[in-house]
Amino acid sequence: MYTYDFNRFLNTVLFQEERMKAYLDLLQFILDNGEEKDDRTNTGTISSFGHQLDFNLEEGFPAVTTKSLAWKGVVSELLWFLEGSDDERRLAEIRFNKDRAKLTDLKKYSTIWTDNADKQGKDLGYENNNLKKVLGPVYGVQWRNWAGIDQINELISGLKNNPDSRRHILSAWNVGEIDKMALPPCHVMSQFYINKNTISCHMYQRSADMFLGVPFNIVSYALLLSIIAKILDLKPKRFIHSFGDAHIYKNSIAQVKEQITRIPKSLPKLIIPEINNLDDLKKFNIDDFILDGYDPHPPIKAKMAV
Repeated sequence: MYTYDFNRFLNTVLFQEERMKAYLDLLQFILDNGEEKDDRTNTGTISSFGHQLDFNLEEGFPAVTTKSLAWKGVVSELLWFLEGSDDERRLAEIRFNKDRAKLTDLKKYSTIWTDNADKQGKDLGYENNNLKKVLGPVYGVQWRNWAGIDQINELISGLKNNPDSRRHILSAWNVGEIDKMALPPCHVMSQFYINKNTISCHMYQRSADMFLGVPFNIVSYALLLSIIAKILDLKPKRFIHSFGDAHIYKNSIAQVKEQITRIPKSLPKLIIPEINNLDDLKKFNIDDFILDGYDPHPPIKAKMAV
């Protein structure tokens, strides 16, 4: 007869909360110990260098619960990356599940990349109108077409055929094309590691907006890890997130202080469709990727520094 172990359940929930509390502790550390620095956006930051967070996906999906996460934005951006697109309006098509001809109202149908397209992309001379907004060879281009190399397919093939290799690397930092990108990559490199029937990912982020960007980045790579695990019939295990310049923009200090006062809740469970290969992703839309049991605190808004 199965006996429900309430103490084990309670300890698991508390451990989940501690994992996410580590993120809040890092925010507090930066506020207390970081140094004021100027930045390219002229917003100013409080910055600290060289930190790491570690999440175990076997204990729950690491979606921040101390504020509401823009989950559909996460899913749409990752699917956009995996397509290899350089067009912000293609991201809008995925995000809003509409043909781009219906997305010309940019106030209503903007994405997290719209400002970059309208500012840096336009400054670089790329096509920029209501139907197409080119960003240059950003993440998705590097992932799927680095000088003709499809890194994602190479990565999956390598993981499948040589699981013990130490060369399972995905990189976005293409030195020869940085000056062509509307936004040089912040999360620059990740490495994947198989142990028995599990797969883990370690990502290095050179520049980390700890309030707005990092919660987004955590779940994006946890989702990427989960998709690759599904393709390889493995279980996603650890996502390790290393930071170079970990910073809080000065225009979001009050928001960070509010978030730190909130108590983390239990982590949700990720539900994704059956995916056997990358082409299968074309069958699905963002609503097919579900955070089950996600019950966050209310959102805390802040303006993104561009």
